[in-house]
Amino acid sequence: MLKLGVNIDHVATLREARYRGQPWGEPDPVLAAQISEAAGAHGITAHLREDRRHILDRDIWRLREVVKTRFNLEMANVPEIVAIALKLKPDIICLVPEHRLEVTTEGGLDVVANETALARTCAQMRTAGIEVSLFIDPDERQIAASARLGCEFIELHTGSFAHEFNDAAGRERELDRLTAAARQAHSLGLGVNAGHGLNYHNLAALHRVPHLVELNIGHSIISHAVTVGLSTAVTEMLRLMENYPG
Repeated sequence: MLKLGVNIDHVATLREARYRGQPWGEPDPVLAAQISEAAGAHGITAHLREDRRHILDRDIWRLREVVKTRFNLEMANVPEIVAIALKLKPDIICLVPEHRLEVTTEGGLDVVANETALARTCAQMRTAGIEVSLFIDPDERQIAASARLGCEFIELHTGSFAHEFNDAAGRERELDRLTAAARQAHSLGLGVNAGHGLNYHNLAALHRVPHLVELNIGHSIISHAVTVGLSTAVTEMLRLMENYPG
């Protein structure tokens, strides 16, 4: 069964647009996580950025208390956030690149260039009983390096697939890249997740990619929830994920 992790960052983005600097505010990302779980989500994802532009420290501690499925903490490989993760003990972390001027995470982590630093963090998380995923482009060298680090998962960056989706040739090229990457990762013993830019229109095409364990989706679900409600938005996304052949 293909699992759904709901990313609640954009709920916090909306809150911070009005209540930045306040110890309260709406909408509440923690409540959004609870609604998503009640609707059938298999996990909750939140990104604690260095600049704290959306998810805040108080959010992740409350999430750790209330999430009943699987809590995935997205984070940069920097000492401050690593230290927080080791205390928080989420079920899994996903290491991502982070740039101050980006609107959301753009592009995959360069595991090859940062293998030594990533190895140290992976070892710390392994000792703490926290699984590790690396958010990477569907690139052979990056997958091989991820396997060398001994992490449990990779998350394939599907941004290029989403960008090319309306162009038939581009869509096929990106699906081929994702398929090859998933097969390579699986052969090396890595669990394969995927995310970025996935929505209600392009998700069905991703059924061609084998060995997927979980899709992490945020913006499309939260956007759709504005008109249909969050519970319905999650349910409709789960319906699109049914019958994934694996």
